[in-house]
Amino acid sequence: MHRPRSVRDADVAGKRVLVRVDFNVPLEDGRVADDTRIRAALPTLELLLERGAAELVLASHLGRPKGPDPAYSMKPVRARLRELLPEGGERVRLLENTRFDSREKANELALAEELAAHADLFVNDAFGSAHRAHASTEGVARLLPAYAGLLLERELAELGALLESPERPFIAVVGGAKVEDKIGVLESLAGRADRVLVGGKMAEEREALAPLGDKLVLPVDAVAAAAFEADAEAREVAVGDVPDGWLGLDIGPRTCEAFAAEIAGAHTVFWNGPMGVFEWPRFAAGTRAIAEAVAACDGHTVVGGGDSVRAVDELGLADRIDWVSTGGGASLELLEGKELPGVAAIPAA
Repeated sequence: MHRPRSVRDADVAGKRVLVRVDFNVPLEDGRVADDTRIRAALPTLELLLERGAAELVLASHLGRPKGPDPAYSMKPVRARLRELLPEGGERVRLLENTRFDSREKANELALAEELAAHADLFVNDAFGSAHRAHASTEGVARLLPAYAGLLLERELAELGALLESPERPFIAVVGGAKVEDKIGVLESLAGRADRVLVGGKMAEEREALAPLGDKLVLPVDAVAAAAFEADAEAREVAVGDVPDGWLGLDIGPRTCEAFAAEIAGAHTVFWNGPMGVFEWPRFAAGTRAIAEAVAACDGHTVVGGGDSVRAVDELGLADRIDWVSTGGGASLELLEGKELPGVAAIPAA
């Protein structure tokens, strides 16, 4: 796996530094609703300020705007950043949403050149966007001396260890809706983990999962519902006994117990994806059971992917997980063994 050179080794004194951050945060009523991603970037920003950078110019996308849109302005993010970074804040400038410019996703050289003109060197700390070859992630890294930020470095170390040197037993837990969405990461994990526990809707696709071999552990029971509704009639049934027309919306209690026992004995755990429709309380028990088992595990634990991260956050368990990844798609692509363009563009250490 490509190991990019670190911001720790960059000479930044008196220089302008362009930093690609991942400030793609949820907004509510014109305010930042969850500042986790902003806080995750602070160590890199503080390091650059401490080492005498003349100016930090920050770039990030926010949401999926079709063009300039006040609903996706970085203004609330800018306000929250000022609160979190009072020391040296006058040397920090946050640009407007990179995706307001259609040239960003097209990775057009002209935009990369405009961004590069702001700075003397480039630091990429946006692991969550590292799998995108965009102007602000990959393009600009070809134009300026480029380095990996502390967050990007840690993400690569944590996820790279799962691929290269996990302490065994290594248990992977993967949930989600469709096998095709995660077949690459399932194949990769099946080749490396001692057990791969599969939950969510995709666990029903037994034929698609069969080629992955006997390392897979599938649910034995489910919480079935008469309709895809939060308050639908529901009952616990064996996997083969879901009534015609009903839907499995969560793993059942026996599966929860079996999965939790596998996790308890692990020395390394990776979890990505919910076990059911956890947004609805009646179908959240499986995801909650996995989150609690991972938090209680004495081994090294890594949680990656949006819904899994959301689950541990909502349950107040994030501080009991060794590493909670900031990247959803980027985490999965890295674990598949794919090259991440935003990482590959940075020279090796």
